[in-house]
Amino acid sequence: MHHSELVSIALPVRNGADRLAAVVGSVLAQDHPHVELVISDNASTDGTEELCRDLAARDPRIVYHRHPENVGLLGNFRHAARISRGAYIRWIGDDDRLEPACVSRALAAFAADERLVLVTNQVAYTGPDGQVSTVPYTGAGLGSDDPVERFAEMLRLLNESPYLIDPLYGLLRRGPATGIPRRNMLREDEVFAAKLALAGPWAHVPEVLSHRNWRLERIGRIARRLDVPSWQSRLANTLQCRELLRWLSEAELTEEQRRRARGAVLRMYARRQRRTIAHRGRRLLAMARLV
Repeated sequence: MHHSELVSIALPVRNGADRLAAVVGSVLAQDHPHVELVISDNASTDGTEELCRDLAARDPRIVYHRHPENVGLLGNFRHAARISRGAYIRWIGDDDRLEPACVSRALAAFAADERLVLVTNQVAYTGPDGQVSTVPYTGAGLGSDDPVERFAEMLRLLNESPYLIDPLYGLLRRGPATGIPRRNMLREDEVFAAKLALAGPWAHVPEVLSHRNWRLERIGRIARRLDVPSWQSRLANTLQCRELLRWLSEAELTEEQRRRARGAVLRMYARRQRRTIAHRGRRLLAMARLV
């Protein structure tokens, strides 16, 4: 059945004309025979529109949609998934690249376990210096039938290496990809990952099947890109944990599960606050030395 399923690759883009060739080529080179590439253009002002219309005219697997006005980063991501037709959806960045077996290996995992809502794979990250980093994930908690065990494991990973697992760029069943509510805020990607952990079990393919570019950005710059108030950057930990707790109050959990999940959120909050305080302390000490 999975061999015949349509898989949608959702590509949100804004002013990416100089980056699109490699990502589009890697999607169209998938060995799974039924793939559509949905490009959602967020009111680009460079040559993105002309390039994408030309690509779509040459390959019927490409669907192109252009927003006449900027709908925001998250709005464009969500739109790209909503207008797709596949039973399975995978987001991809405009400077990412997939190995030819990326989709088929994920579909094989879905075929082997009907419980799954998401299949991730090992990712190779290229930093600004050109160095490539990848870290294998060997945990089993995200495959548990216990939603709180999955949730707690995801929160643990958020405090570990960012290279371990990337749920936002795995292959999702359509329901969770388009049906879980998302709020435009700092660290929304982490909140969405935690919501996905509650939605159902995941599997992980321990092979490098996708490639992403990685750069560290100051939280204030991220706030500007997301068009959220700058004051949120000073309260990012608190706002993130508040959103997680709000979602737990709505999730289909028993009271015992809700209590355990809240405890996991509070432990994450405490760890992050300690890290923030230590970072600010080091900055103050460095400034004092300059006086």
